[in-house]
Amino acid sequence: MKRIVVINGPNLNMLGIREPGIYGTLSLKDIEDKIRRQAEELGVSIAFYQSNHEGDIIDRIHAAMGEDDGIMLNAGAFTHYSYAIRDAINAVKVPTVEVHLSNIHAREAFRHHSVIAAETIGQIAGFGEVSYELGLLALVRHLDKQT
Repeated sequence: MKRIVVINGPNLNMLGIREPGIYGTLSLKDIEDKIRRQAEELGVSIAFYQSNHEGDIIDRIHAAMGEDDGIMLNAGAFTHYSYAIRDAINAVKVPTVEVHLSNIHAREAFRHHSVIAAETIGQIAGFGEVSYELGLLALVRHLDKQT
């Protein structure tokens, strides 16, 4: 069974409270519950991790090497400036899909660029919680093609 870890970065623990007009009204737990059900349907094992600390996210990405078959990552604001997270993704060589609830390309100019995108197999943004569903489906299909 394929193992996938969903890593969420800073402030995503505040989903449902923080700017619901941008990020929606579902909590992170609500989204995790939806993804857990989808993972079951797809026949993959899923784990979740959230941290507001860059180094902890890097440590979890490192831990994926040899442990997980794929990573789904919403790095939050780290997306736009964390070369350390970018380098961690590059180092572990675990297929990674970047997801965002909002359309980062339609927001403030500083959000338009992702420094991690070049190290991922793809990016899905702007579909609210459905971004996670699409990300999981894309990652599973990518992993299926590799086997």
